[in-house]
Amino acid sequence: MQGSDIHDSSYSWTRLIITLIIATVANVGMWAVIIVMPAVEVEFNAGRAEASKPYTLTMIGFALGNLLIGRLVDRFGVTVALIGAALVSALAYLCAILSGSIFVLSLAHLLLGLGTAVGFGPLIADISHWFLRKRGIAVALVASGNYLSGAIWPTLLADILTADGWRHVYMILAIMTLAVVIPLSFLLRRRVPEDAHGKAQAAATLRARSTGFSPRTLQYLLGLAGIGCCVAMSMPQVHIVSYCVGLGYGPVVGAEMLSLMLLGGVVSRVLSGVLADKVGGVITLLVGSTLQCIALFLYLPYDGLVPLYVISLIFGLSQGGIVPSYALIVREYMPAKEAGARVGFVMMMTILGMALGGWMSGWIYDMTGSYQAAFLNGIVWNLMNMGIMVMLLLRGRPRQMVPA
Repeated sequence: MQGSDIHDSSYSWTRLIITLIIATVANVGMWAVIIVMPAVEVEFNAGRAEASKPYTLTMIGFALGNLLIGRLVDRFGVTVALIGAALVSALAYLCAILSGSIFVLSLAHLLLGLGTAVGFGPLIADISHWFLRKRGIAVALVASGNYLSGAIWPTLLADILTADGWRHVYMILAIMTLAVVIPLSFLLRRRVPEDAHGKAQAAATLRARSTGFSPRTLQYLLGLAGIGCCVAMSMPQVHIVSYCVGLGYGPVVGAEMLSLMLLGGVVSRVLSGVLADKVGGVITLLVGSTLQCIALFLYLPYDGLVPLYVISLIFGLSQGGIVPSYALIVREYMPAKEAGARVGFVMMMTILGMALGGWMSGWIYDMTGSYQAAFLNGIVWNLMNMGIMVMLLLRGRPRQMVPA
């Protein structure tokens, strides 16, 4: 198959399916600590902010992993990156199982986040090379692996958590990661021919000139926007289980709401991918960010059981397409050969936003005894994200979007 024929081919779609399966398994390390957080809080007699530290360290590792592993993918290909990251994740689960304090557990989760990162930005960057006309939907589907992981595994593992404890859950995840990710990674050894990047590069250069921003300035703006949207996003995603426990509904109800939220996010990501193929990443991101802000406002007046289920679904349907849109914007405006590193940087900043927001919401809860102020804090950060996207739209000249 020639370079000009590789995009949107039958092989591209086969590769997409394999990548999605890997992402659904590899990403579970990002969500595991959210489900076990109440059990960890009780076992170590920790406050809410202290019990949030393993999650925060997970997200810091996840952020760094997106940047570092993204560069490895640019240089060595995705197969090498997947094998190494799977081994790191398995080691991290083992260290967590053996931990006897919040401090050691948090360090183990820093390592877990680093390994888990391969399932997000690096896979998104890799699949973006294999599509032109349908890049939006392809990126959205691979990004959905992150949410599918959070929607599927917490529900499946909830009974094991109740019966056998969180350490048994982590042992299962370690074995599953090794058994699935490493074998499937060998099916992704093929790389895009060099001559296939020409059309993508030309379109990206044209778009970059239209904004008046240098690639570096645009990258930093996207990073700042990513922090804003994800501080807001983290409040429901990170603390919904603890929120439900505090309201007296229990951790199982919280896990169900998280699963519902993330399933809504999967739908949102797919729909956003379809939209992005028509109007581009910037408009798609602005739409998602605006809807997320509206959904956050809905959490303020309602804390009943049924309303929380409904709002959690609305929140998921609102925000799922935001983060994948950053990857699309990078590919629309920046060089194809730098996709792993550039996407990795912006994904790193969104994840740092999740880490900051996860810790910040726990700290606000400890200070106020309520999550109301934490929701308001998320709304303020969300407005900053919206402002940056509006600025990018105003700086860019109206044009017909073309695939990058």
